[in-house]
Amino acid sequence: MSEHATPAAGAFVVIAEFRVKPGSMDAFLAAALDDARHSVADEPGCRQFDVIVPEGDGDAVVFYEVYDSRAAFDAHLETPHLDRFRAAFPALITEERPVRFSRRHHP
Repeated sequence: MSEHATPAAGAFVVIAEFRVKPGSMDAFLAAALDDARHSVADEPGCRQFDVIVPEGDGDAVVFYEVYDSRAAFDAHLETPHLDRFRAAFPALITEERPVRFSRRHHP
């Protein structure tokens, strides 16, 4: 998506993965991009929010999100744009994999 600034080492990283139903990719990506754009634009602690469709895996979508801290991510969980995404995506997917959390080790 885009970045506020280069995320620092130690930043809080979130990786979320989804499998999208056949015929639902455009709607899923529209909902995902709304969340990603608003996260970067409206949340001071969100440094990066990439929406990735891996090559050769046409029904997979990966979110790579970088926040200043766990607290910044927790604030993201309370936003209206995430509420919109949460309302839209369940009907569009076949699988939501467990979200992974980590720390960035190199900017």
